[in-house]
Formats: sequence, structure tokens, C-alpha cells
Amino acid sequence: MIMTQDILCIGSVLWDVIGRTPHPMHVGSDEPGRITRLPGGVAMNIAMTLHRFGLRSALLTAVGRDAEGEELLVECSARGMVTSFVHRPDGLPTDRYMAIEGPEGLIAAVADAHTLEAAGDAILAPLEDGRLGSKDSPYRHVIALDGNLTQELLQDICSRDSFTQADLRVAPASPGKARRLAPLMRHAGATLYVNREEAGYLTDTLYDTAFEAARGMIAAGAHRVLVTDGGRHAADGHHQRGVIQAPCPKVHVRRITGAGDTFMAAHIAAELDGQSPQDALETAQKSAACYVSGEDL
Repeated sequence: MIMTQDILCIGSVLWDVIGRTPHPMHVGSDEPGRITRLPGGVAMNIAMTLHRFGLRSALLTAVGRDAEGEELLVECSARGMVTSFVHRPDGLPTDRYMAIEGPEGLIAAVADAHTLEAAGDAILAPLEDGRLGSKDSPYRHVIALDGNLTQELLQDICSRDSFTQADLRVAPASPGKARRLAPLMRHAGATLYVNREEAGYLTDTLYDTAFEAARGMIAAGAHRVLVTDGGRHAADGHHQRGVIQAPCPKVHVRRITGAGDTFMAAHIAAELDGQSPQDALETAQKSAACYVSGEDL
């Protein structure tokens, strides 16, 4: 097997349509602002951030055979992603995500990932048929996995021989989908990246801090977990090492969508670079803060 990538990113790759306004908004508001369309989705956001750290990702996802899908794959390739393993189903449109952001952050969003969900385990074929791995020769490197997959498929991954040797890094697509990750809580190779709210959903507990959330998830059986809490401290909990934390640098917030994905990708890159758990956590916090400040806008 010839490696053409450093990391596999499995999950949603779609078009992000984001409207941003500097004006306060409420239900029924109609305000001036900017609307952008760019490649997005949890798996894609992680892959793009990893690319900025010099790491190449292969995408395992489903993209329609429509014009939007063709354009999306061209954009992915231009950003350094390996797209040769992408599943292209017939008769299904390319997925989309639409969000409105105001000065206080996310106002509302709609995620249309129906094509990814309909594709099911067809997107995992390269890990089963020998192109990337198989039952007898499982993939042994880092896999970034997002919660836009169905709960049934996420549960199935826990018992698949082709995933037994992987370093799984897992993120929910949104707080509403956090409970989908429950089957992966006890997977020996899984590291879960969640925010404080999502940690509460997974353990049916309200937490005041990321530190408490990480400690609660470890007590509930998680192997390892990274918990973020907006502009406050983030925590790294490990079932043997315990819990450590790091503050978030103070910045002016200009965008929210993709911040968690940036934190996750920066943390993975830092660990692959050999940084200690504490240093990797601090690097991820700084990278996420830089992202939300919109320095590249």
C-alpha cells in the first residue's frame, strides 16, 4: 500500500453558504452583510486546517455527480486534498450547509447532509477493499471522523476489524448530533473532540467548565476527550493521565462556524509534530482563537 496522505478525513464535504452581518439580529431580521460560499463540512474544515500545518488529507465522503459536486471536488484538489477515494452516488445532490452569523455568533443554521447519510458505509469501501486497508490489514494511522455519519454507521465502525488499529479522532457535527458519538465513548483508539454542551449531552449532565466536562466524560467511560468552551479554558482528559487544561487567548470574534474543526485539526497536527499534551492543547487554543478573530478574512 503506497501512502499518498498523512490523515484520512471521513464525513461531510459540502458547500458552506454563510451570511455574516455586524448588526444584531432576531427572528424576522433583514440586515445588510456579506454572503460567502466555500468548501466546508466538518471533514473538509479539518482537512483544510491540516493542510495549513503541512499535512495532506484524503477525503472519504459522498459528493453528488451534479455540477456543484464537480466544482467542489476541483476546489478540494486545489486545496491539496486527495479526492480519489470519494464516493460519487448517482441521482443524489451535493450536500450543503447554510448559516447566519451576527456579532454575538451563530444565529441559525441548516445542515443538509442527506446524501452523506444515504451513502452509508459505501464511503468506507477503501478501508475494506485493500486500497487503504482491509479486515486483515487494518489502517494504522490517524482518522478524523465526524458525526454527520448515521448513528448506526458510527456504531458499526466500533466493531469493524478495519478500524481496530486506527488512531480515531472524532467530532460531532453539532450539539444536536453529539449523542451519535455515544458508541465511540469506549472505543480504545478513540479521542473525542466536543464542546462543553456536547459533553453534557453525552453524559446527561450539566457542566460549568470544560475541566469538569472532561472529568465527567472520563468517569463515564471515555478513553480520551478534548473539551472546548468558547473563549474560556479547554481541557484534555485521558483515562490514565487525568485532566489538564489551557486558557483561550482573548480576541475579537469575527466568525464562529468552523472554530471547533480548527481546534481539532490544530491539536492533531501538534501531536503528530511531537508536542506534549499540554503544549498541543495550548497550540490548538491559539489556532482556534486566531481563526475566530478572522485574521485571514
